[in-house]
Amino acid sequence: MTVENIEQAYDSMYKSVEMYQKIMHSSFYQAYLDNLTAIINNYELSEYIVSNAKKEDLTELKGLYEQLESTPLTNEERRKVTQLVLLKGSTIEPLQPNHQLTPDSIGFLMVYLIEQLTKNNEINILDPAVGSGNLLATSLLNTGNGKIKSNGVGVDIDDTLLEIADANAEWCNLPVKFYHQDAMQPLLINPTDFVISDLPIGYYPIDEKAKDFKVASDTEHTYAHHLIMESSMKYLKDNGFALFLVPGNLLSSNQASKLKKWLNEDVYLQAIIQLPETMFKNKASQKNIIILQNRSEQTKQAEVLAASLSSLTDKFELQNFLNEFDDWKEKESL
Repeated sequence: MTVENIEQAYDSMYKSVEMYQKIMHSSFYQAYLDNLTAIINNYELSEYIVSNAKKEDLTELKGLYEQLESTPLTNEERRKVTQLVLLKGSTIEPLQPNHQLTPDSIGFLMVYLIEQLTKNNEINILDPAVGSGNLLATSLLNTGNGKIKSNGVGVDIDDTLLEIADANAEWCNLPVKFYHQDAMQPLLINPTDFVISDLPIGYYPIDEKAKDFKVASDTEHTYAHHLIMESSMKYLKDNGFALFLVPGNLLSSNQASKLKKWLNEDVYLQAIIQLPETMFKNKASQKNIIILQNRSEQTKQAEVLAASLSSLTDKFELQNFLNEFDDWKEKESL
């Protein structure tokens, strides 16, 4: 991976987004979408841009496009460029916490877990709360270093985020389909090998729909992350795995009793991986990764792995965890 190419492409793309904002007087994210659409369409400017931009702005925009087009990029490098531009955009137009990009450090940890848990050369991955798609894109592009063919499905209720995910996927040549819908509604998809998701935290507002699920609260709106977990397990193959990024207090919150009942009766909780506290602003925002499997003739309850990561950047600490996970997987024959 060439850092210089990524930096040059980032500079070209970010400046071209700024040009779109200037010409169209639009939000950063709308400008990002319009700009990337033009890039995907062989750098063809829309009639609106050509008609409304000053001559000098058009000249500058075309120059930025020429620079970007001449910069050789792999699909993974393209993903990194889009991530950097969106991260910069989030400092200008802040996103709510549920819409923020999943950090690469967590994404690549998910990639490792998928690699360790799969026995196939081709897998399908579902993200039921895909957002702008960075976690799913990271998984599709990096699992098995290209030796495992990965196909993706992304679902989200937010149309703007889904448009961004779709545009990014097209530019990065990702084999993925997106569905603009509520993840609690039935999905017309084939059973999948993996479910991964950085689950949105908060309440689901439609109580009548929530009542269809075992985790539904009797006294208040149900937590959306509880509902998405239960809903998405329906699309997992009998021997498939779900990897969810969840709140650190998942099993001790005020709605944990219903969730734990569902965990005990319908699925196997195979692992809880505590992420480094230093990654989060405070203890209340702490998150863990949990690994689930559906109960079936092909699965069993393993001895639950309870692991704690003190760092994702310290090579020694990270290798200790990787060894611990590998030993556990072999011992439990997963």
